[in-house]
Amino acid sequence: MLLDAIFEPKNLTIAATVFAVGKYIQFLQDFLVTAEQFFFVGYNVQIYVFTDRPEEVPKIRTTRPVSVRSVPSFSRWQEISAHRMDLIHSLLLDLQSSTNYVFCLDVDSKFHGRWSSESLGDLVSVVHPGYYGNPRSGFPYERRTQSRAYMAPSDGDFYYCGGAFGGSVGFVLELTRICSQNYRDDEKEGVEATWQEESHLNRYLWDNKPSKVLSPEYLWQDFKPRNPEIHIVRFSGVIKNYALIRPNV
Repeated sequence: MLLDAIFEPKNLTIAATVFAVGKYIQFLQDFLVTAEQFFFVGYNVQIYVFTDRPEEVPKIRTTRPVSVRSVPSFSRWQEISAHRMDLIHSLLLDLQSSTNYVFCLDVDSKFHGRWSSESLGDLVSVVHPGYYGNPRSGFPYERRTQSRAYMAPSDGDFYYCGGAFGGSVGFVLELTRICSQNYRDDEKEGVEATWQEESHLNRYLWDNKPSKVLSPEYLWQDFKPRNPEIHIVRFSGVIKNYALIRPNV
């Protein structure tokens, strides 16, 4: 590809973050195996796994370093979601001098096709597969004015998914800083945004437009039939029973 011819000589380092907390550890092996096959093949890639079960991280043969970071267990899946931004921000403070781009991805997902240089940009978002055909009035934005994630009825371009976003490290560092701060400020006032980090992410991307918007082929949902306009699925969330894997469903 032309883009690879431009980017590969730059010797870029690409990071991916993934959270395998609680029973979500069961999805990590497929994530890692398929990432090896399809995610930035030919580039310097480092994968960072956040988990409360480091002893259960699968030992697979991979050409990419996998760094395991221990995190506490949470009694509510909402807390896992909400604190992800803070943990990613702390990681990026360490990586900002050594890493060019980062993608923050859901572990309960698998790669099916190329994800590479075509996705690079300063601030990259993925249109949520569940809402991309809906009018703005149907987007599940945070509608309570008490939350810093609040979106007015006239606000919004797309509804972006929290399971796949990224960009250059400096831009994602700022995104995670603001989203984490807004979550903590809400928390002090007894407010939790409807979809935790995803709500704050959508608010941030309304105020700070993404430089690249990727189609739902970059995070499809396996339980959905593929719509005719979706010719390729590159990355998708696998079918699962939330009652069995989330601590408080």
